[in-house]
Parts: sequence; structure tokens; C-alpha cells
Amino acid sequence: MKGILEKGPKEIEITDFDDPKIKDDEVLMKIHNVGLCQNDVRDYTGDTAWTYPRVGGHEFSGEIVAVGKNVNSEHFKVGDHVVKYILPNCGECYYCKIGRPNLCTEIYSSPTFRNDHGISGFWGMANLMAVKSTDLFKYPKETSFVDMAFTEPVGCVINSIERADIKFGQDVVIIGGGVMGLIHVLLLKLQGCRIIVSEPNAERRQLAEKLGAEFTLDPTEGNPVQKIKDLTDGKGADVVFDTTAVPAIAKQAIDFTANGGQTFMFSSMHPDDPVPVDLGAVHSHEKFIKGTVSPTRTTYYEATQIIGKKLINVRPLLAKVFAYKDYVDAVKYAMRPDTLKTMIEF
Repeated sequence: MKGILEKGPKEIEITDFDDPKIKDDEVLMKIHNVGLCQNDVRDYTGDTAWTYPRVGGHEFSGEIVAVGKNVNSEHFKVGDHVVKYILPNCGECYYCKIGRPNLCTEIYSSPTFRNDHGISGFWGMANLMAVKSTDLFKYPKETSFVDMAFTEPVGCVINSIERADIKFGQDVVIIGGGVMGLIHVLLLKLQGCRIIVSEPNAERRQLAEKLGAEFTLDPTEGNPVQKIKDLTDGKGADVVFDTTAVPAIAKQAIDFTANGGQTFMFSSMHPDDPVPVDLGAVHSHEKFIKGTVSPTRTTYYEATQIIGKKLINVRPLLAKVFAYKDYVDAVKYAMRPDTLKTMIEF
């Protein structure tokens, strides 16, 4: 099989690997499309804590080309279009037992992230993969592989939104009009709230409005906190989702939030610098600050239902698709500050 091997920062090699041999409880999955995430960009630049050599790619979709003898044929068969739940989880720790495998204690010590004796990675950037059937989720065959490759980011955003107690008619601010911020717009339209997007790029603001945001603002002009208060009868937003990685904006997210409101830190902070927080206001005004990370198995399934049943249209978020041999060009394109989702195709 072909794979994109990262030997070190900016050291990319298209490599031939042995085809995976499936076990009795596994299927052989042929990868078609893989979305590039900011974490893939950091793997390329070397701004990562994970080990090399590495085969990345965790936003992937494909089809089944072989099935192990113990896989239930009523559930999966050759030709099915599928995605894989990508997080390694032990199934035994406290978090796995309570249905939050995205917090499994074994995730970041697993070979997916750190492998001192071999290749680390999710292996989505290879055209074949052996997958346990219990990690598979099936799509209707009429769903495109491009749309299916949005499953992981959509699952992340579902986890984000479901952790918020959103009521009909509430004011919700999304900070950032990139792919994850715009997926928040698409999904929050299903929640019956009024959406405000804070984004400096004019084209992204226009797209946010096309996708359903009632208001957008440029946070670099004037006083953005006052703008949010002006739009919300002086109180601030009931719920704020910060989808940026900039620590300074995290403080702004809290300032956007109304008394009694919720602030969600959706993105990892990069760099992870300390953020000053007025804990007196958190106490006195009952502000809730919460984190959200990755999809759970449940939100992964929900993502397949939302995309497969066409309840949202993710295509406006697709910027460009590159052939796998053009991986370096694809990563450089994805690094542009104004682009949206970049994909690889095998």
C-alpha cells in the first residue's frame, strides 16, 4: 500500500508499506479522502509533541474491500462506505466506562501519538487500513467520500454543542469563522438559537451569514465586547464558543459571555500560555467556563446521521482536494490563514 510518511519536520516521503493483514474481527478499509486538520499542519512543521516517523491523517473516509470471518455480515460487508472512530481507547478506565472515551487515560501514551519503537500516527494518510468492526460507522452509498471525511470534525462540534445547555431563542457567539467555527454555525441552526460570529476575514463573515448566522462582526474594529452587548440588550451572549487557538481571545470569549452564561473553549490553546481570568466575576456572576475536546463514539455516530441524512451541507467548507502525491502542496495550502478545509484523495 501507499502511505505518506513523515520522517521528521518537513521531511515527507511517499512510501510503499506492506498491505495490512486483517484479523477475524477486522475489515480492510480502502481510504478515499482525508481532511487536513491544524494538527496535521503542526505535524508537518514539527510544532508537535508526538514522535516521528509518523503517518498522520484522522479525518478519513473509505469503503470495505475485505471482511474478517467473525465480522457480522448483517452489519458490514464488502462495498460498504464507512468511517472509523479514530481515538484509541482502552475500554477499561473510568472515562471509557462512563461513555467518555475522548478522555481515556491511555490516549496520549498510545502508539497513535507516541511510538518510540516504530511509526506513530492515525494512519489515515495511507490507502489501506485494518479496522476492528466495532470502530466502524456506515454511511449510505450515495453519500460522497468527501462529505464522509467531515465526520470527525462534525463529531467534535456535536460534542461541543451537546455539552452546552442551549435554550430556544438564546444568543450564541462563535469566535472564529474557520472550518470548526462554521460547523458550529451549521449545527447551531438546528438548535433554534440566534447566532453571532466574530471573525476578522470578510469572506468568512459572508459565508457565515450564508450558512445561517444572523449577525457577524469584525473584532479588530471598534470595541467587540460592546458590539456583542449592543446586539444582546446589554447582557452579553448566553453561550460563547471559542474556536480559535489564541490565548488572548480566550479572555475575550469570557468577556462576551453574559452573567449566568457559558463559555466553551473548543480549540486547544497554541501556544498554551496562561490566560488571566477574573475569578471574582466567575463567582459573583455565575459564569461557567468549560472545555470540550474530540468526539465521543456517540457524537461520531450522530455526525454520520446528520451528514448522511443531509441535515447539514458541509460542501461550502471544502476549499480544495489534492492528490496524495501532492501532500506537501496540500499542507502548504492548508497553512494559508484564509483557506478552509483542504483534503487529500487516494
